[in-house]
Amino acid sequence: MTNELRARVFFAATSVIVGFALILQLFLSITAKSGAGSFESTPDRIINFFSFFTVLSNVTVAATTGLLAIRLNRRSTLFRTLRLDGLIGICVTGVVFHLTLAQLQELTGWAAFADFLLHSLSPILCAVGWLLFGPRGHLSRRIVVLGVIAPICWLGYALIRGPLTQDRFGSDYYPYPFLNVPEHGYPVVLINASLVAGLFLAISFGALALDQRLRGVRYSVVDDPIGATASSNP
Repeated sequence: MTNELRARVFFAATSVIVGFALILQLFLSITAKSGAGSFESTPDRIINFFSFFTVLSNVTVAATTGLLAIRLNRRSTLFRTLRLDGLIGICVTGVVFHLTLAQLQELTGWAAFADFLLHSLSPILCAVGWLLFGPRGHLSRRIVVLGVIAPICWLGYALIRGPLTQDRFGSDYYPYPFLNVPEHGYPVVLINASLVAGLFLAISFGALALDQRLRGVRYSVVDDPIGATASSNP
């Protein structure tokens, strides 16, 4: 089996596993009994599901690894940015969740299984896939800068949505405790958000530094794809 084929198989498995986890968690969120969760109606639960950074990161991971499973040599700026967003977003998700959020919940059964897939296995699979296969040569300082746009937009969305959305208890709703403005105040929340953004940037530049040093499927990419060349490491 060639290195490219191994990469495509690994990416396909990652996409299927993460996609299954997302569908399972969405089903559990929609069908939760009345009085469980933060919202009662199905539309509110669906909107809230896709408002979590964890979910959006996993959607990006499932989509980008699925596309890589079909074809590895994807050079567009949009795809490379989304690939980085998925990789760094899910790594930040795993780190932040296990350091600050895991102890705040007690789950059992399918809920615990879905939680493990989305918060633990997905970050591991995505990080291992990138470390082993890349593809290499897709990162640049420009891609790192572009990759910060989506997380900043999500932070803005979460902070704007909070006071405009009330949960079933009538309280302003924030998806994560460290963003809860009524509890912490804007100064603390902005510091928390800055720390997460700093972690995102640090991991992004770390990935950029490693990109040229690691083995894997390598493609030379320029921001203007005209004349770009590609090669593959065995």
